[in-house]
Amino acid sequence: MQIQPIVVGTAGHIDHGKSTLVQILTGVDPDRWEEEKARGMTIDLGFARFDLPDGRRIGIVDVPGHERLVRNMVAGATGIDLVMLVVAADDGVMPQTREHLAILELLGVERGLIVLTKIDLVEDELRELVELDVQETVQGTFLEDAPILPYSAVTKEGLPELQAALIEAASAVPPHSDQGIFRMPIQRVFSARGFGTIVTGIPVAGRVQVGDTLEILPLGQKGKVRGLQAYHDKVEVAQAGHSTAINLSDVDHHSVHRGMVVAKPGYFGAVRLFGARLKAVPSLPIPIQNRMSIRVHVGTAEGLGEVILLDQEVIEGGGEGLVQLRLKEPLVCAPGDRFVLRLASPMITLGGGVILEESRYRLKRFKGFVLEGLAQREASLGSEEDLLESILTSAPEGWMDLAAIGHAFKQPVDHTEALLRRLESEQRVAPMVGNRWIAVEALQHFQQAVRRAVTEWFEGHAHRVRMDIRELRSQVKIDPGLLDALIAEMARAGTLERESGGVLRLPGHEARLPEAWQAVAQGLRQAYSEAQFQPPTTEELAPEWTRDGAALRGTLEYLCDAGELEHVGADLYMDHEAMEEIRRRVVDNCRRNGELAIAELRDGLGTSRKYLIPVLEALDAEGLTQRKGSTRTLKT
Repeated sequence: MQIQPIVVGTAGHIDHGKSTLVQILTGVDPDRWEEEKARGMTIDLGFARFDLPDGRRIGIVDVPGHERLVRNMVAGATGIDLVMLVVAADDGVMPQTREHLAILELLGVERGLIVLTKIDLVEDELRELVELDVQETVQGTFLEDAPILPYSAVTKEGLPELQAALIEAASAVPPHSDQGIFRMPIQRVFSARGFGTIVTGIPVAGRVQVGDTLEILPLGQKGKVRGLQAYHDKVEVAQAGHSTAINLSDVDHHSVHRGMVVAKPGYFGAVRLFGARLKAVPSLPIPIQNRMSIRVHVGTAEGLGEVILLDQEVIEGGGEGLVQLRLKEPLVCAPGDRFVLRLASPMITLGGGVILEESRYRLKRFKGFVLEGLAQREASLGSEEDLLESILTSAPEGWMDLAAIGHAFKQPVDHTEALLRRLESEQRVAPMVGNRWIAVEALQHFQQAVRRAVTEWFEGHAHRVRMDIRELRSQVKIDPGLLDALIAEMARAGTLERESGGVLRLPGHEARLPEAWQAVAQGLRQAYSEAQFQPPTTEELAPEWTRDGAALRGTLEYLCDAGELEHVGADLYMDHEAMEEIRRRVVDNCRRNGELAIAELRDGLGTSRKYLIPVLEALDAEGLTQRKGSTRTLKT
């Protein structure tokens, strides 16, 4: 028997015959608990297997129909590929029929059948009226063209036709792929003597095999897969679309519960903030308002929080908009996951939609860049390449390393890298140093920002030919590592030059000293040349030079850039030739003595500690010497 990765689910109002239908089709009673049998109603999820004539086996999930158990219904509907909407002929369409149908639409179910049960209890005329009611109810939904299959569990009337229709519909469902990172929302957890913790559910992505290590999230406990079952049969491998039981070692079953997720470690985390597209149900009794208290159902989990309307003041019935879900407790999900939104109290279904992103911060309402980012992420969900590019475009630091990209993309690193290489060939992304990647659009934006900032700085400092990289960092606000990579790339391209000491030059730019500063420059040249090893501080310079502070600072910068002066420290400058002589004497002194004899150097220069100490500290900073305790030596 070959297991087909397809899951069929039931839906409908309480006591309309869903569990009986499953039992007749499969021979398995989906009501497992004594309370369910005693009360004659489904309380929790039930599971059964159904064998197709061609030798394939699929799963059936039976969900509860009571209005107070919608949370269990949503948990069971996660992973359904084909639904049987059950309506009793003696009751007709009821409140939970409509709510279950709305939830199935919100969860993205696209295929189904309509089963009209208990036809033995009504006359043909009433049956026809109920069928008309059903047709009106499903008008405009994914079940609009679905067949209505009359059937009786008592007389078995219509059973062959129902079985044939189910087999035909199930055979037409595309099976789930086993690609991606394994993740399974937990539906049940229990402990079996001699086996330990067992978790069950329907994997939504990837595959798992015996011996793999998995993690329970958000718990953080890891365990090794000791055994696997699919539809009660022992298997070595299970995948998305299999109703699966996983036996895990080293996991305490008391701390695991429905709503948690079992997944391959390193790719998923629990977060409180989600960007999403929300669509309200058409029959919404009250409009969805900003900061409304809500209950979010995603996977098998539910969480309380509030909904933030990002592009609407309110959302009326049938309307939709971009929202951020802010939860009190973190949940585990991924972009593309479907969710259902219910009012916190009373628990009525408001709507649902698609998770677009795991938000890093609280999104602000009516902000263009926020809405554009979410719209781009939404548009990318149907394509792996587009989604990958979107992740890089919205990278918080502008670029991402390969491991982080794989984590955000929820795909194995080798698959992620292969897609990146494909996007690189299409000039949509670009590799950077350190196995990092950047979107080409972002790369061009950052390069333009750097070029513009450097150009504007030199336009405002026409007397300069050297720019301190710290000035650039203060202007462009780019991640320091990315900025260094951009500068290196621009230097290779010849659009920027970088010198040691964190200095930048703009090719083609020549310094221009204002006419009014020419006399100041000549005076400074002479003053520092004559002073040699005992230069004046800026405060000690002639009053006619220091009267205009901007002119003095600008002229000193000009002379330093031109290589005529050197900035030694604070307000102390020195003639370049004098500094070169000091360097020669320091090297000679250290080589003769093994270390710097400061008194000998001071006396030889005819200077004092006032000037010598800042000079030596400058030589330490540039890497000529190094200080070890109270001595200095040449830096090797």
